[in-house]
Amino acid sequence: MMEFTLWDVVRNLLLAARWTIALSLTAFVLGGVVGLVVLFGRVSKSKRLRVAAMGYIELFQGTPLLMQLFLAFFGLSLLGLPTSPWFAAALALTLWTSAFLAEIWRGCVEAVPRGQWEASASLAMGYLQQMRYVILPQALRVTIAPTIGFSVQVIKGTALASIIGFTELSKASTIITNATFKPFTVYAVTALLYFALCWPLSAWSHRLERKLGAAHRH
Repeated sequence: MMEFTLWDVVRNLLLAARWTIALSLTAFVLGGVVGLVVLFGRVSKSKRLRVAAMGYIELFQGTPLLMQLFLAFFGLSLLGLPTSPWFAAALALTLWTSAFLAEIWRGCVEAVPRGQWEASASLAMGYLQQMRYVILPQALRVTIAPTIGFSVQVIKGTALASIIGFTELSKASTIITNATFKPFTVYAVTALLYFALCWPLSAWSHRLERKLGAAHRH
């Protein structure tokens, strides 16, 4: 039987971590784009758009990500569309991420004083102009900390992609465990790698929150 060293375990897990990072970045960036569209609907003056955006958010926040991954993978196959674990995982995580980001950003937009809306309206600005030039620039500063904080949840969420066969850090740890028969070593290294990915983002988010709180107090 082939003997695996600690370096063999670490090296293979690091290779798999690249896919965790790639999937996290894809879901976060595309989720941000979709989330911005949902945000505009959520704070729109149109009741239909608000209801549609609210329904979208409730759907993806109110159902398990695991089920969303299954539906994305098997649903695309049933529709006869070519799919892969990577595409299905990216799609499901993008939609899931967009729902949470839209709601996070909605709270930040609504934190902007109502007077800013009224002042921009008095300048004959349309809704999109108000959002672009007045509301979003002010909300942006407030959104940074919670947005970065939520990125940690996106990284953790990628671990569920292993259930549809996508080989990221979590899936790779199971494969390596089956090959090495060293579950404690493999999963300990895996936990440390997740910590190395998540802790800096979490610490950065907390630091930004403290700075923002200090700025408001002064």
